[in-house]
Amino acid sequence: MIKKIAIGTLAVAATSALALSLPTAASASTSSYDYSSHWGPVYSKHFQAKSHGWVGVEWDEHQESNTVSVTGRLYDLDSRTYKQGGKCAYVKFQASDFDYDWSTVYTKKYCGYPGYKKYAFSEEDVFSLRVKVCQIGPHSSHPTKCGSWKYLYTAESE
Repeated sequence: MIKKIAIGTLAVAATSALALSLPTAASASTSSYDYSSHWGPVYSKHFQAKSHGWVGVEWDEHQESNTVSVTGRLYDLDSRTYKQGGKCAYVKFQASDFDYDWSTVYTKKYCGYPGYKKYAFSEEDVFSLRVKVCQIGPHSSHPTKCGSWKYLYTAESE
């Protein structure tokens, strides 16, 4: 009987220790970033697609270079069939370098109302980062019905 109580007490203690360590471990994964923020939701025109997520920025020890990490979800909110004109969700990220030259660094297309698709990417030496959500035909490579650009990060704002 005492053996069962001792084993039960140890199991409770081990479970409690694990539960208490999880929030600390989760926050430690984002605490190493010099800047981090949740963003969104950002919508396409007419709210038929949306995206939201998180952005984190790590600077090197000399504050001369950085790495921007983004995670997010892209939602297809267009309930129409493709025969009815329904489209897929599309997200586009652009970054400017320290010379202020903009370039597309990541795109993702998702067809699957009413679901979503997760995505993640990293980019180095980013001065600014912005996102735009659009719709796109299931077999097209040209997005349409885009919302406006939403700025997620600018080095000047740190």
